[in-house]
Amino acid sequence: MKNIAWIGTGHMGLPMARNLLKAGHSLHVYNRTAEKAEPLRGEGAVICRTAGEAAAEADLIFLMLTKGETVREVLSGEEGVLAKLRPKAVVVNMSTIGPEEAKEFARITGEAGGIYVDAPVSGSVGPAVQAQLVILAGGDSDAVEACRPYFDKLGKATIHFGDVGAGSSAKLAINLLLGVVAQGVGEALLFAEASGLDRELVLRMISESAVSTKLFEGKKEMYVKEEYPSAFMISLVAKDLGLLTDEARRAGIRLPLAEAAGETYAAADRSGKGAMDMAAVWLQLK
Repeated sequence: MKNIAWIGTGHMGLPMARNLLKAGHSLHVYNRTAEKAEPLRGEGAVICRTAGEAAAEADLIFLMLTKGETVREVLSGEEGVLAKLRPKAVVVNMSTIGPEEAKEFARITGEAGGIYVDAPVSGSVGPAVQAQLVILAGGDSDAVEACRPYFDKLGKATIHFGDVGAGSSAKLAINLLLGVVAQGVGEALLFAEASGLDRELVLRMISESAVSTKLFEGKKEMYVKEEYPSAFMISLVAKDLGLLTDEARRAGIRLPLAEAAGETYAAADRSGKGAMDMAAVWLQLK
């Protein structure tokens, strides 16, 4: 797979594409907002006018987009990926979408003569820059193995969960935990503040306790400085928790913590906090 297309150069996609370029791969790159792809031009990427143009000569096509409807738009249409897809080309969707959407995209990719791999990632902007993501794969074993050398340039581990859709289910599961933990920290801080406790001492207590997490340690300075530069935007957490609760209803199960957290993040998004980091959910709680 020497010819690679990369579609989507947002907060996550840009550093991920950059890591493939640093590893010596040549990329044809497309982003719907063209200027967001421009930083890669000087690093050796070919910037394309359409998704189809980027995919036309590619053996391997990566998608890193914000939501399922955007993936559908990029795949379909006269200038979409599938209209220009080479036979047996592999489409690797690293976007966070629902498992049923992943299965639909696998079906239409197969009808176009390609192979679809479901491969969302666990990790935010920092791990993307450092190539320390965890790739959560679903799809044909041979296709996943063929992608593994490229995944190794993007992350520290690849976990193959099974067929297409399994990777997306795994991503929703881990994002459930992220959302609930961040809301839990916010509620603990809210209670501590209402009780007259010093916030920095409370943060120190959490760090020294058994419930400290890598997530908390990565966000701690945000709570100290009350600044929330986005690593994982509230709007995206709200979207993912919405997908997760939809899937839970489809499966006939109830997830009370997920439902409560989903309502909080959705309210934070509606109130104008959507572009802030997920740690800012505690501002919504306040």
